[in-house]
Amino acid sequence: MPIFEYKCRSCGHSFEELVFGDLLPECPKCHSAETEKLISRCSCRLGSGRAPGDPAPAAPSGGGCSGCAGGNCASCCGH
Repeated sequence: MPIFEYKCRSCGHSFEELVFGDLLPECPKCHSAETEKLISRCSCRLGSGRAPGDPAPAAPSGGGCSGCAGGNCASCCGH
């Protein structure tokens, strides 16, 4: 079923709506017809349960942060 994300131009409220065709739904908060369809990020799962682009789980080690597991990376202040 096509569930799309929308944003109201009047009040700024973001919402999801089940819509068929090219109709734009009204805002459920302020009931304005001035809404726009947003580009949604698609999601799927790999066999490991991670979505593509998700960082791999850190290997257990004694040093560093959980993001680099003790290696040299710029994302955790060079640990």
